Amino acid sequence: MAGALKKCMMLCCTSKIVSKEEMAGESYEEAITSLTKLLSEKAELGGVAAAKIKELTAELDAAGSKPFNPEERIRTGFIHFKNEKFEKNPYLYGELAKGQSPKFMVFACSDSRVCPSHILDFQPGEAFMVRNIANMVPPYDKTKYSGAGAAIEYAVLHLKVENIVVIGHSCCGGIKGLMSIPDDGTTARQVLYVAIACVS
Repeated sequence: MAGALKKCMMLCCTSKIVSKEEMAGESYEEAITSLTKLLSEKAELGGVAAAKIKELTAELDAAGSKPFNPEERIRTGFIHFKNEKFEKNPYLYGELAKGQSPKFMVFACSDSRVCPSHILDFQPGEAFMVRNIANMVPPYDKTKYSGAGAAIEYAVLHLKVENIVVIGHSCCGGIKGLMSIPDDGTTARQVLYVAIACVS
């Protein structure tokens, strides 16, 4: 699998890092501003807006009063998938049952906030995924790091993927941890090298 890196792309949603509080505040303020502007331009939508706000208020109130039930969340998630995706596209899932031929192999962070399929709008069958802390792609070794090596081998030799993508993200705890390792030999240099290889 020799070859040079052909292309490096940086995609970013925002040019500045904002805190969760700022993001939530801006989103809320922007929503209120947009709604106010829309209603000032189209007063006839006032009744519809009032009904939607009442519905949203009831949903938020109900969500805040119920304790989180992980089993119910998994069950409703699966039912949503079955009803809204699987049953609405039987041809796609029938083809996927026969095999896969993804065009992409994606290394991404395990961070729950960064889902490659969601961010890049991958559909089932489009991308072969490997997720781990800090989206690391370790150096080739026959005995160590065999999980990533096996995934690369399978994707390239058997699935014939055409593109390998490594997705990083801002505020990554894994990269922060790796970059804070002291450079005095108390931790293996190889770990730091891997982090730098992934970042650059």
